[in-house]
Amino acid sequence: MSRALPKYNKRRVGFIGGAAAVALTGAVIAGTALAGESSGDGAGADARTLAGPGTISCPDVAPELPSIPASAQAEVTRNLGDLDQQINEANKRLVDTVGQGGPNFVQNAILGPLEDKRVAAINRIATAIGRTAERPAGLDSLAACTLDK
Repeated sequence: MSRALPKYNKRRVGFIGGAAAVALTGAVIAGTALAGESSGDGAGADARTLAGPGTISCPDVAPELPSIPASAQAEVTRNLGDLDQQINEANKRLVDTVGQGGPNFVQNAILGPLEDKRVAAINRIATAIGRTAERPAGLDSLAACTLDK
């Protein structure tokens, strides 16, 4: 004879377990949704969030470029657009991560990687120009960005 639960007990256990899982999931979802909310009286408002996180500013690369050969124009234009997109993404990340990390969070998580991406894009621009004309020098100094408050 089998020691398994009779059919009606299996259903009961399954039903109760399923209901408990649904209730627990609902509690977790509600707790997650309410996790960042304050008491509503405004006393817990952080001054940094009221002032804004600031913006990232980077040197403009386009005015520093020599004349661009026609064969490299499309690639240079695309990479200049990438530089602008990188700044926009970094500013969005700056807003999304307000209050996270330690004192060097912005430098390590946003400005450092942004500088690396800018160096790569600037090198692609210099390489595109250098294929048909003299490769511009000193453009890497335009890669570093700063946080303006």
